[in-house]
Amino acid sequence: MGERGKKRMCGRFKLSTPEAELRAALGFVEQPNLAPRYNIAPTQEVPVLRQRRQPKGERTLQNLRWGLIPSWAKDAKIAASLINARAETLTEKPAFAAAFRKRRCLVPADGFYEWAGEGEGRQAYLISRRDGGVFAFAGLWERWTPKVGGKESPAIDSFTIVTTEANSLLRPLHKRMPVILPETHYADWLDPDAPPEDLKHLLVPAADDLLRYYPVSKRVNSARIDEPDLADPTGPETVS
Repeated sequence: MGERGKKRMCGRFKLSTPEAELRAALGFVEQPNLAPRYNIAPTQEVPVLRQRRQPKGERTLQNLRWGLIPSWAKDAKIAASLINARAETLTEKPAFAAAFRKRRCLVPADGFYEWAGEGEGRQAYLISRRDGGVFAFAGLWERWTPKVGGKESPAIDSFTIVTTEANSLLRPLHKRMPVILPETHYADWLDPDAPPEDLKHLLVPAADDLLRYYPVSKRVNSARIDEPDLADPTGPETVS
């Protein structure tokens, strides 16, 4: 759905991969204290990978707020409608165009949730790699400095997750899916000097044979619940 749609993709995800495995996959040199997360929701602080220009283009994993706040925003309320960014219109939307040019990031995850059905029959599903490994969503970040009483307050770094059309595996759940970048292109996406035109070919659906999904407990519906058993299957998995 669009950035302002009522049913968004991606709207919840998890990251419980151990720190050593995460560092090996992403190559960062600095990170916050990491704890397993099983139900990450918008407006929360989330580990996001960025690349410094100096020294030597080092990668850092730091907590950013989920829901992008453009640098020109009057207040932070806009973030609730900017948790996702459509790949097809990144260069056209004022909220995303500047970030797409210079402020790209990776959002590590090892699963994300989607819901299918309506009303009481609405079912939550966990989507993950078939091998259970970590992956990274294409993201954009911004720095916003709020003003209170005419004075600047501490800056807030926030991010959004880029989405594209769903692959055939996930289409029964939703028309869209987050962009999952291949490991071989992490460096390309993070490079602040890479022209956006050279990156558009990466903003495509993941291969059908990369992922699987299975139903999980409806307890995941509540963002207040963040427990390991949320990721436990309650039925058979689906693969392509």
